[in-house]
Amino acid sequence: MKDITLGLVGVGRIGVMHAKNITALNPELHRRGVNVRLRLTDVAADHARTVAEELGAEFVESVAELVGSGVDGLAIATGTGTHPELIRVGVDAGIPVFCEKPVAMNVGDALPVLEYIRANNGVVQIGHQRRFDAGYLEARRAYQAGELGWIHSLRAVTCDMTPPPVEFLASSGGLFRDCSVHDFDILRWLTGREIVEVYSKGSNNGDPAIGGVGDVDTALAVVTFDDGTVGTVSASRYNGAGHDVRLEIQGSNNSVMVGLDPKTAMVSAEPGITFPDGHPHQIFAERFEAAYHSEMAAFVELILGERKNPCTPEDAVAASRVADAAQESLVTGAPVRVALAVKL
Repeated sequence: MKDITLGLVGVGRIGVMHAKNITALNPELHRRGVNVRLRLTDVAADHARTVAEELGAEFVESVAELVGSGVDGLAIATGTGTHPELIRVGVDAGIPVFCEKPVAMNVGDALPVLEYIRANNGVVQIGHQRRFDAGYLEARRAYQAGELGWIHSLRAVTCDMTPPPVEFLASSGGLFRDCSVHDFDILRWLTGREIVEVYSKGSNNGDPAIGGVGDVDTALAVVTFDDGTVGTVSASRYNGAGHDVRLEIQGSNNSVMVGLDPKTAMVSAEPGITFPDGHPHQIFAERFEAAYHSEMAAFVELILGERKNPCTPEDAVAASRVADAAQESLVTGAPVRVALAVKL
């Protein structure tokens, strides 16, 4: 049995989820002759100790102790502002790194990190979990197989059931950077094309405090791809029906929709139609539970040298460039061209 040890920094809500997913990998990995151990740390030491005890993991006092203990990979689930420093720590240790999106607070801060990763031959996987969702994977397969023909329209939707705390929104960078960046990433990944222009509009009809911190609670972006194809990306903090994430792809031969299932957060207005008839997802962790599990399995495979990096830092920064342009358009009221190249 081959043992590998993963180090995890940060055990807030998403960190705990990653910790649980890491420990849940072992039944399948054992059949492949691999055993994963988890070692974790957090500045909230008492909470981290409790999480470690519950999961059969090991708690250590600091990031330095964690990396110095000989871990085979480092997973980062801390606040965005800490990502650049922790990525560098993992790269300096010569181990593969998984980091929640984004690479940094903005593209300007991310570019030196990309330079550092490249200069030091680092391996860093960024957490855009939708790339592991079964629906998105099938839609990508169908498009690449030519089953849809050429795409004439794309419509992406990401709606939270309720907004996060205003304190979080005050430092999130805005709705497009915090939320729609996932849609921008998946549109690039699925089509293989770049978004070259964004035109955005937004509104605030919910909590006035959201507008007070410079954000909007609902927004729509019209995106143009490098081949002239158009699409829309919409987001809201107030979707009372449930957590709603969908992507509609309309092609010259056929159309598909990701996220259309019994738990889709809407009802039909047509007489006699009861579908969707399931209980809608309430939060993103429910909607993408399987995808998050697969994402962490992919990181282990990356550590073992069994697969290529499924989401590079360059991919993540490219999506962030689009989000930056969308946010700028929201402020200026004018279309904004997207800087395509990630210059290193």
